[in-house]
Amino acid sequence: MSTSTTSPLNLKKIIPDAQDFLPLNGTDYVELYVGNAKQAAHFYKTAFGFQSEAYAGLETGMKDRASYVLKQDKIRLVLTSPLAPGGPINEHIAKHGDGVKVVALWVDDATKAWEETTSRGARSFMKPAREEDEHGHVVRSGIHTYGETVHIFVERGAYEGSFLPGYKPWKNDYNPEPVGLKFIDHMVGNVGWNEMNTWVDFYARVMGFAQLISFDDKDISTDYTALMSKVMSNGNGRIKFPINEPAEGKKKSQIEEYIDFYHGAGVQHVALSTDNIIDTVTQLRDRGVEFLRVPATYYETVLDRVGEIDEDLKPLSDLGILIDRDDEGYLLQIFTKPVLDRPTMFFEIIQRKGAQSFGKGNFKALFEAIEREQESRGTL
Repeated sequence: MSTSTTSPLNLKKIIPDAQDFLPLNGTDYVELYVGNAKQAAHFYKTAFGFQSEAYAGLETGMKDRASYVLKQDKIRLVLTSPLAPGGPINEHIAKHGDGVKVVALWVDDATKAWEETTSRGARSFMKPAREEDEHGHVVRSGIHTYGETVHIFVERGAYEGSFLPGYKPWKNDYNPEPVGLKFIDHMVGNVGWNEMNTWVDFYARVMGFAQLISFDDKDISTDYTALMSKVMSNGNGRIKFPINEPAEGKKKSQIEEYIDFYHGAGVQHVALSTDNIIDTVTQLRDRGVEFLRVPATYYETVLDRVGEIDEDLKPLSDLGILIDRDDEGYLLQIFTKPVLDRPTMFFEIIQRKGAQSFGKGNFKALFEAIEREQESRGTL
């Protein structure tokens, strides 16, 4: 079963040298290492409308960690905490705070995925391993990517359990209604100074991705800060990874702030797709999720820039939802404030009405809003 899908892009048509020797069916799960998985699970259920799916811990024979699996439509989050001092999970949390450790990708053949990527220079994180229980078996393998983030390839065609062997269904009476989140649209990685092209090359060479779009410091800048970004996508367009790096500016950019507090490269934000952004954001706001706001003057001229849209402007303005257009259509997007005490990871809520871009027309207003938050934290 796919856990993430989008309308496929024909990258071979867009970029002639795009390859797809590593077929990816979608995002299988995203695993965060967190200080208290049980409480974090309650937050994501309450605020974001995720549902209980599976659990592993002492009750299932797992002695070193507890993991709670949450699901909403095709999005699957895994929240993992250590059960004893020391070890890699504690080290990750002490250094980075709560954050994404694993971006798992759904494949038909995890062994072949590992062989293809490691033969092209990827550093192995996990050799292919068969895991089984009474519900069948999965094969998982993995490679390192930027910072301490890893990709795990998950082959689950012969498995009918709730998540993975070693997990049991997580039955819970408390499951607030979903808010309309459908699938992961893209995930953004922040890397250090002059490292963007290194990781762009990694995804092209090791994983067969193609560069979809690039933005330089002329595209993504304000009077004070700047950054550069390139968007990498796999052959069917289901996996999109923008890679950001800092650029020179008068003050400290959001990328520098992230790297200072995360202590290295990592996943900056996860973009979640919805079919009705007004309804989704209204529910999220009512549940306590905080969003960045642009000045009201943004809405005075936005339709002059993007043209006619299906939605009324007032609810978009009331909620602070941004609008942008490309040759394929338009999109609606909004960004949460960081969901952690450290100013690191946040979420984007996005609704695409044909557009395949990433909101270039909103960059200046958005990053000025981020700078106002940085200034309030004393980190600009």
